[in-house]
Amino acid sequence: MRYRFAFIALVGVTLATAMASCMGTGSSQTAAMGGEVTGIHGTSFSEPTPYGMVAVKKGSLKIGLEDNDSLWGTQTPVRDISVDGFWMDEKEVSNAKYRQFVMWVRDSIIRERLADPNYGGDETYKIEEDREGNPIKPYLNWKKPIPWKKATEDEARAIESLYYTHPIDGTVMLDAKQLNYRYEVYDYVSAAQRRFRLNPEERDLNTDHQVNPDEVVMISKDTAWVDDGGIIRRETITRPLSGPWDFLNTYIVNVYPDTTCWVNDFQNADNERYMKLYFSNPAYDDYPVVGVTWEQANAFCAWRTDFLLKGLGGMAKQIQRYRLPSEVEWEFAARGKSAGLFPWESGEVKSDKDCYFANFKPDRGNYTEDGSLITSKTGAFSANSNGLYDMAGNVAEWTSTVYTEAGVESMSDMNPELRYNAAKEDPYRLKKKSVRGGSWKDPESMIRSAWRAFEYQNQPRSFIGFRCVRTMVSDKSNAARMGKAPKASKASKGGGSTASARKARR
Repeated sequence: MRYRFAFIALVGVTLATAMASCMGTGSSQTAAMGGEVTGIHGTSFSEPTPYGMVAVKKGSLKIGLEDNDSLWGTQTPVRDISVDGFWMDEKEVSNAKYRQFVMWVRDSIIRERLADPNYGGDETYKIEEDREGNPIKPYLNWKKPIPWKKATEDEARAIESLYYTHPIDGTVMLDAKQLNYRYEVYDYVSAAQRRFRLNPEERDLNTDHQVNPDEVVMISKDTAWVDDGGIIRRETITRPLSGPWDFLNTYIVNVYPDTTCWVNDFQNADNERYMKLYFSNPAYDDYPVVGVTWEQANAFCAWRTDFLLKGLGGMAKQIQRYRLPSEVEWEFAARGKSAGLFPWESGEVKSDKDCYFANFKPDRGNYTEDGSLITSKTGAFSANSNGLYDMAGNVAEWTSTVYTEAGVESMSDMNPELRYNAAKEDPYRLKKKSVRGGSWKDPESMIRSAWRAFEYQNQPRSFIGFRCVRTMVSDKSNAARMGKAPKASKASKGGGSTASARKARR
């Protein structure tokens, strides 16, 4: 059994790029003249507010519950922490947004096959040379449309290869098993650690210690491939340190949600309609996506980042990547400016007008008292003081943090985080990830902001979704002021005598 910590922090600016962006036109002349040192200043950068996100300003908070949980007998770790500012999705990722990811993967595979001589054989769907005819790293031509309606025989074969006919009812269906997304993550943090330096003299700065030039330094990296049978194979390689490529991890993830979770999560319940309709029917477009594993949520973050960066040009080097929030970031954002028990200021779950503040299970067997049987549309309830919706109930949410009983007590008090990329051969218990917020099926006590739960990283659930965050370049920028959270309504504060806590319906 092997344990491997991989603290992944993707940094978007290399040293060379940073130097190029900072040096002004007269910098070399200034350096040669002499005089007082005044510094070389880079071009100012004001980060635009990311679409659908709000700014969560840096701050400090006592994380956890100081009083023991008398109902569940659960000990919740408590600690004073401080976190940097970050952007956070104001709403949970919806079916419509996740469906865009799925359809992008589908269309990319079809374009690959339209260019493949074994299928369509049209080389214009894949660019392999520059304008001068020099070979380049191949990439798909997204400007050329897929011929959905007037396809030739070869084009139709390429398109139809991603679909199959149901053997019983004859329905033509998308073959979800083929929808695999490949992405790479460079582990900048591990690459920066002294123990992984290529030069042995840099691994230990203590000059009393003798340098061993023959020391063998072992690294671990993840790799993945699809075998001849179409099965995704993942392997964690352990080998001697050889160079910077040792810190590039490759992942292949099937991206289609597990729609059968509606049946598998609830035995002896008639949830066939949700299995068939919840992800694909437009009626549920604005509902939170479910049936997505922790691994799929990470793949979505990687795709969302690359999708954004392709449209930013030179500005891309300043932008941090989308990712899942850490467990502590999630609680810090959920508790808002009042740091209360719930995302709203009141200690109760409904207003004095008898309107619930969240979608959860108000009573034993009674799911509909709050207006919903299962999930509700994202943003159906009022936002908290940070401008975030559904931070309690609706769906529980994946975080990036590995679940341990010690929780925040085992982390730093500055930007606390604890990550562990479990290798395939690791025991299943090491694949627990923290889940926060409670869901539509959970009672009142489990939707508290400090409540901790977990799920295994490869387990899809009908009550777990996610939202993304992005580290701010600087929370002192104009962008942070642009993303300032709207003032909380009376309903969200628990005093709503004139307004319903629920925007969609009373």
